[in-house]
Amino acid sequence: MAKKKGPVKVGVVGCGAISAAYLRIGKTFRDIEIVACADLDRKRAKERAAEFEIPRACTVKQLLADKSIEIVVNLTVPKAHATVAMQALKAGKSVYNEKPLAVEREDAQEMLALAHKKGLLVGGAPDTFLGGGHQTCRKLIDDGWIGQPIGANAFMMSHGHEGWHPDPEFYYEKGGGPMFDMGPYYLTALVNMMGPVSHVSGCTRITFPERTITSEKKYGKIIPVETATHIVGIMEFASGAVGQITTSFDVWGAELPRIEVYGTEGSLSVPDPNGFGGTVKYKRGRDEWKEVPLSHGYVENARSLGVADMANALRTGRSHRAGGELTYHVLDLMHAFHDAADAGKKLEIESTCARPEALPLGLLDGEVAL
Repeated sequence: MAKKKGPVKVGVVGCGAISAAYLRIGKTFRDIEIVACADLDRKRAKERAAEFEIPRACTVKQLLADKSIEIVVNLTVPKAHATVAMQALKAGKSVYNEKPLAVEREDAQEMLALAHKKGLLVGGAPDTFLGGGHQTCRKLIDDGWIGQPIGANAFMMSHGHEGWHPDPEFYYEKGGGPMFDMGPYYLTALVNMMGPVSHVSGCTRITFPERTITSEKKYGKIIPVETATHIVGIMEFASGAVGQITTSFDVWGAELPRIEVYGTEGSLSVPDPNGFGGTVKYKRGRDEWKEVPLSHGYVENARSLGVADMANALRTGRSHRAGGELTYHVLDLMHAFHDAADAGKKLEIESTCARPEALPLGLLDGEVAL
């Protein structure tokens, strides 16, 4: 059967805070056309559609019944990711989930199996590793600027969301916590640069069993904490490199780098993986640190870059970069840090993935392929 031509029609499910970036920036990519948005709160869907000139605000059922829609962007809360994704796949649509891919491994495995059976694509956030900052780091590593990578450190230190987020409860539910909230950014960046992880160990704790919301909407509400809020993980990469990741909602302040990668001939300071651009610094041997000009574009907020890449893959038949194997491997790692902490021993990681293909140089805004 001949492949379809033209932009891929996209429907967005979930019209919360993050949807604004997807709806605004998604319109700038030539490979996708956002034609509908849906939410359990129909009023919120209508407001988003009006704000970003999306043709239709509808129910989830109506969106899934629209045969012209080929990709569903699933921006629901984490515990709904698997349910909505499975509904979309059963309706014959490829799925791009917000992070994490799912809360449970088994649900993600079921999604991937169904997608494979039906010839559909599954993938998801984050796509920040496709931004200019991280693609520059990827190129420096691939071109041998630091020699052979031997190690990495990654740190995400904060005191949680209850002081500013209007609805922070789910950050402290199972499937939340700093690892499942922010870990996908850091782990995806590391796998993009250094490849998959083969073994992990970990330590975790819950420092504060309850949290008090101090943001205006729900000021004074007490949140019971159901998941670890300070996680330290050790990674052995399949390449032989070793790394550490710390994610925390328990820390009042820190001056640690976001990510550093160490090689046999130099070191690399990697920008915040929650953004697309940032400053890249490189140190060769005993030389001083030097800032490196970014080699790639997409240095501002480019949410939907991964969706556009999936759409291009649908049209061309190539692999997409923020794909199911990568997003599942990251989910597997996040669970494994907790599992290793509970078991008190190093664990072998069953999943693996290929390093996603680097973006080509010279892309114009709105392009994902030459």
